[in-house]
Formats: sequence, structure tokens, C-alpha cells
Amino acid sequence: MLTSIPNLRHLDSNHFFLIAGPCAIEGESIAFEIAERVYDICERLQIPLIFKGSYRKANRSRLDSFTGIGDEKALKILRKVGEQFQIPVTTDIHADEEAAMAAEYVDVLQIPAFLCRQTSLLVAAAKTGKVVNIKKGQFLSAEAMRFALQKVWESGNEKVFLTERGTTFGYQDLVVDFRAIPSMQSLGAKVVLDCTHSLQQPNQASGVTGGRPALIETIARAGVAVGVDGLFMETHPRPSEAKSDGANMLPLDKLEPLLERLLKIHQAIQ
Repeated sequence: MLTSIPNLRHLDSNHFFLIAGPCAIEGESIAFEIAERVYDICERLQIPLIFKGSYRKANRSRLDSFTGIGDEKALKILRKVGEQFQIPVTTDIHADEEAAMAAEYVDVLQIPAFLCRQTSLLVAAAKTGKVVNIKKGQFLSAEAMRFALQKVWESGNEKVFLTERGTTFGYQDLVVDFRAIPSMQSLGAKVVLDCTHSLQQPNQASGVTGGRPALIETIARAGVAVGVDGLFMETHPRPSEAKSDGANMLPLDKLEPLLERLLKIHQAIQ
């Protein structure tokens, strides 16, 4: 599976792989600031890295929320990051016609959780030939992701990840059922744990999604102990200034020590 992603280094690594970057592409300088730091950390720790950034934020609570700097501009920044550091890059897509467009710039297409049942979107992503990362809907069981997986496979693309990102609990919270990791792995896909979106607190009266970033390490530790294949973390040097999802991002200066601790857990269970 990982060998199908261009430029993914350390394929002989026994570590989990990491999908990390800002929630949204806010500009070239901040994207490169984050990418350079995350790249350096992963090079030292020999962790395979996929850089993530949304070129457009389509699912927003309020009309005045930040949605992006322009599709082509943001996608070009993602491609430039990939070329500069020789690493794969990923972004999410929201409509059928975006699949082919984004595929010209990135290596992995991410399907948002709310859209994981959208058949035409899954088929469009599959037909690009890129790796497809499907986030499990907050409203679905792990076992139900079999059907999303099959839609991509039956469209001629076997390169699929599944990502656990929490399950709706009440109106304003999410919980992670760690049984979902082995359950989805049994379907035949690599499984990623989204350690930041799993801690969102949606549907706030303010119209801005909240979060519990202090628990990122808790979620990540449990996922590694269970045997997850990859970790997903959104990170920013100044989360309070981030234009999207700042409430549940990992501060960039906490990434390296966290990964060091997670590697120790991973090594202990081998």
C-alpha cells in the first residue's frame, strides 16, 4: 500500500506513518514553515510523512468563516511543498469535479467524513488512480465502512486508507471507539487515527467548533497501543491564529516530543 505513494520515504521503517500539516493552506510562507519543521522531525525519527493541507474549507459552521485563499493558489503551494521536500501531499475534496483537478497536484485524495457515503465522489476519486483516504463518518460503525471501501475497489482502485475520526456523542462531542481500528483493518485497508478531529466539539452556539487538544496525546497513545497503521494530526505553530480548526490543533512545538513518546510505545508492543 505505502509503496504506491510517490516519494514516501523510509518504507523499511517499522513505525506508523504520519499525515500532518495545517488544517487549511493559509499562505505559502506558513505552509512551508510547518512543512519544514514536520519534515525535519520525521526525517530524524524515520517516520514516513504525508503532508496535509486543505486547499478549500467547504464544511463551515458560519458564512463568514475562512474558506481558502483560492483553489489553484492553494493547490500549487501543496505541490510545491511536495516537490521541495520530496514527500507526498494530500488534500480533501468535496465534489466529483474536484477529484481530477486536485489529483493534478497531490498524491492522496481525502474524502471528508460527512461525504464518505457519497458514491459519485468515491468513484471519481478512485478513477484518478491516486491513493484515496476515506474518513469514517461520525455517524457510521466501523463495519459499515466496508461499503465505502468496496466502492473504490470496484471502481478499479485498490489504494485505500480508512481513517477513524470519532463518533458523534450527544450534540456537541465525539468519542473514539478503539475497536474500530482492528475492525476496519480486518476489511483489508490500512487504518489511520485522526488524533485532532476526534477531539472536536462541534455545534457550539458561537458557530465555531471547539476542541480538547490537551487530549491529543491520550488519543494518539491509545491508537498506537492498539496497532494503528498511521496517525493524522493537524498542527500549527500558533493554533490561536489558525484560520480553521485552531481549537483542536496540536501546537507545532509539541509534535517532536509527542512522536518520540509514541515511538517508544510502538517499540514496546512489537
